[in-house]
Amino acid sequence: MQTITGLQARIDRLPRIRLVNLPTPLAEMPRLSKALGGPRLWIKRDDCTGLAFGGNKERKAEFAIADALSKKADVVITTGPVQSNHARATVAAARKVGLNVVLVLKGEKPRSHDGNLLLDHLFGAEIRFFHGTETSWEKNQPMEKIAKELMDEGHVPYIIPGGASYPVGTVAYANTLIELLNQAQGFDFKIDYIVHAAGSGGTQAGLVLANKALKSKINILGISAEPYCDWLVEKTVDIANRAAKLLDIKVNVEPKDVTLIKDYAGEAYGVLTPEALDAIKLVAQTEGILLDPVYTCKAMAGLIDMIKHGRFDKNENVVFVHTGGTPALFAYRKDLKI
Repeated sequence: MQTITGLQARIDRLPRIRLVNLPTPLAEMPRLSKALGGPRLWIKRDDCTGLAFGGNKERKAEFAIADALSKKADVVITTGPVQSNHARATVAAARKVGLNVVLVLKGEKPRSHDGNLLLDHLFGAEIRFFHGTETSWEKNQPMEKIAKELMDEGHVPYIIPGGASYPVGTVAYANTLIELLNQAQGFDFKIDYIVHAAGSGGTQAGLVLANKALKSKINILGISAEPYCDWLVEKTVDIANRAAKLLDIKVNVEPKDVTLIKDYAGEAYGVLTPEALDAIKLVAQTEGILLDPVYTCKAMAGLIDMIKHGRFDKNENVVFVHTGGTPALFAYRKDLKI
């Protein structure tokens, strides 16, 4: 068993560059709790990390960009959908330390730049739009091809997988659990559940790894943003175990340790559901907090539904991790009925 101090020491040995404001706030949501007649609800405000509108990807960037610098990289390559939060956070972090960025975005080039894509443009990223098979994306083939081109030109490229979902980035969320445990102790309560949006596996992998290493016995519920995610549990386990090796801790994460819920994803990734839209409005109107239209809205819709169906006891403490993404709201004006 790891202690908090011991695990923190192992994390602190890794290359890291301070880019964001930590710890992010942990706040109670009493009006939302009252509206739902549910448990004691808290929110971990990782949308308040302070760099480029915040989000979980910025935590990961502290480790990923530091690793790139340690390898003498002069350009970072990463990927994601057109409204990728990860892409926006990565380009901002890279610019802050003087690195160039190539973004390989999946999909059609839109007629106008909005939301995260607008920010990518303002940060001066080189943006390439790519159409390829899922297999080519999973194997990072587009980024590998660009990396070779850049090396031939004399550059030192560094590839960051989509969502920073690889061991270096995942460590950031092992660190987040330590942060949460310390904050909960300060508020004098025990965390029973953590609920968060699950996309590419890195955030949940870090939380689950630290939870198992510290034997915290917190129920961690990842709510998938896309319906076709049977691959995600296996990927989450793999990332967590590779992060354990990176930290040199003897923890073996298994599929049974990963709770992934896909009941609230709707018809497709990036498609706003009626329940998710209701969740955005309810949280905005009860707590003055904005959720994003791709990830946190579906995770909150799931949390609300689980409360209504009695998943939690009224005296339990449930922490919702706000993983950011709010710039995408502006690209969803029609879906938000504005």
